[in-house]
Amino acid sequence: MEREDRADGPPPPGARISTLRSGANSARVREHNERLVLSLLRRHETLSRAEVARLSGLSAQTVTVIMRALEEEELLLRGEPVKGKVGQPSIPMRLNPEGVFSIGLKVGRRSADLVLMDFIGRELQRRRIAYRNPQTTRIVEFASKGASQMLAALPPAARARCAGIGIATPFELWNWGAQVGASPEDMAAWRDFDLAAEIEAATGLPTYLQNDATAACGAELALGRGREFENYCYFFIGFFIGGGIVLNNAVFEGPTGNAGAMGAMPLPGRGPGYTALLDETSLFTLENRLRAAGSDPSVLWEHPDSWGDLGPLVTEWEDLVAENLAMAAAAISAVIDFPTIVVDGGFPGEVRDRIAAKANARFQALDLRGLSPLEIVPGTIGPNAPSMGGAILPILARFFITQAGI
Repeated sequence: MEREDRADGPPPPGARISTLRSGANSARVREHNERLVLSLLRRHETLSRAEVARLSGLSAQTVTVIMRALEEEELLLRGEPVKGKVGQPSIPMRLNPEGVFSIGLKVGRRSADLVLMDFIGRELQRRRIAYRNPQTTRIVEFASKGASQMLAALPPAARARCAGIGIATPFELWNWGAQVGASPEDMAAWRDFDLAAEIEAATGLPTYLQNDATAACGAELALGRGREFENYCYFFIGFFIGGGIVLNNAVFEGPTGNAGAMGAMPLPGRGPGYTALLDETSLFTLENRLRAAGSDPSVLWEHPDSWGDLGPLVTEWEDLVAENLAMAAAAISAVIDFPTIVVDGGFPGEVRDRIAAKANARFQALDLRGLSPLEIVPGTIGPNAPSMGGAILPILARFFITQAGI
């Protein structure tokens, strides 16, 4: 379908809610209220009309009208009636998993992932490619072919329910070419390359873009244990370490969308001066150590869920990462008194759990006078967090309210 058809013609079923606008006319208020209802159901999973009215502050009549309309659009499903002590049985409502679909694309320095997600955040399909360095043409081809194949596997009626494609990618992908080991020509090609525009042209889907670590943070908040904490700092250890910030149950992106750029945090150097957190607390440092020891590091990128036995080099790297995370946590705590720091990364769950436990132990052993209590805990999403966070972007943009308080 061409972009002109999407822009000028009627929207596909289930995609009427598109953008959150300001204003007070009836159409706009109804759109906001629809988003509010959907957001409450997303957070609480199942709610009756009475519960939605109580949580939203909307009248019972308004909630009934909204939920009936959303059900007719196949965005909601009703459960079995629940009998109470008095009155009519209540009917629990929930999001329809097949009401909306979305695609997420993660573009990394060693690999790219494409994922198809349903309305409640379940992964339906996934594709991955690994490479020595990212090339613009290969990424666009991977995304366009993969998206076409994923949507073709859905029933025809479901294909029109794709909200778009969300891209999770490092900002300034062309930088740090020496660490990537890429040719200057390959990296320079990214400097003026409009990835979102090229992907939209190639796929015909509305496209959204976000920093990869911020997207991973959003995935943990929406789909993982991030829902347990109202405020926390998030680290994602990929080729480079990055991060995100959650304040009042919402990802805080900052004025430029680059809040939580943890990799640039300075650490005391081994010699004169200082080093950046990403220089010693990233997967590329483990890659270099494995290569120097004569081991093949490709398993890090080709099989991020299962590295096998890589020997003591992994343990040594984990110890270094934990030490640096503890120092970074102390610096962060001095600025914002987060009670929790969540750590995840592009590696097996057992590696993540060991890093979080070691980092927390090292942090608690520091001189913490003047700082509020803080705990470093493992995340839950793992290597798929950036692509899952990317897939969430179109759904958030078109159907939900993203500010705090939902």
